[in-house]
Amino acid sequence: MNAYISLMRLNKPIGILLLLWPTYWALFLSANGWPDIDLLVIFTLGVIVMRTAGCIINDYADRNIDKHIARTQDRPLTTGEISTKKALLLFSLLIVIAFCLVLLTNILTVQLSILAVALATMYPFTKRWTHLPQLVLGAAFGMSVPMAFSAQTGLIPYSAGLVFLATIVWTLIYDTLYAMADRDEDLKIGVKSTAILFAKYDQIAITLLQILLIIIFIAIGKTFNLDLIYYFSLIIITFFMIYHQFLMKKRQKSAYFKAFINNNFIGISAFVGILFSVIS
Repeated sequence: MNAYISLMRLNKPIGILLLLWPTYWALFLSANGWPDIDLLVIFTLGVIVMRTAGCIINDYADRNIDKHIARTQDRPLTTGEISTKKALLLFSLLIVIAFCLVLLTNILTVQLSILAVALATMYPFTKRWTHLPQLVLGAAFGMSVPMAFSAQTGLIPYSAGLVFLATIVWTLIYDTLYAMADRDEDLKIGVKSTAILFAKYDQIAITLLQILLIIIFIAIGKTFNLDLIYYFSLIIITFFMIYHQFLMKKRQKSAYFKAFINNNFIGISAFVGILFSVIS
């Protein structure tokens, strides 16, 4: 049982949280208040199910790569503790569960979910042929945004594009930090990432992405007419970003990973700002 918990990363919920916050941004913004309770439950469960499924297909794709990376060499598929056949069966079961959940919404959301599954399945394989797998992951995570708008309102307004873009940029930031921790080993085995693409300019690239994210957050605030408390949350987010800058300067794997984990506070800060703006 422990091996399956590890395979699905249920012992490391950070991935679920990083996917959950943009989903909640979209749900509460689309409803301009509390979303329908059934949608809140459906999307919360959907995030958990799809994130665990994503971890499984990621480990399946990387089962021969992970053995060369110290942080991942003990993963169940790499050690053989779980067979690839069982992993793929579990992945398929989770996808079926996720599809059953989305069937409780509407046809547009169901159609969007097909693209979401395709992106999530494709993502782990993209690191073989592009230095931008983090962009694909951002698009996969971002699909929860138009799905939330379509489920809540029956359509996807242009304003949802800002939230979708914010999710992509934020994912680029934190997943590049994650990749920076593995960069030396990835270079040896030929795995591609934005961390490798940015090379010695990585901190500059992340700084520019952080500035871009703040600009998009401000645009979201203006577009959705959010209250002052939302803009206060952006100040808090800015301080977290400055903290990440100090961590990056250490040029240490543990510091990069700490910055990655700390991005959870950016997601929750934005959510709290949105929440108190739309329910006030």
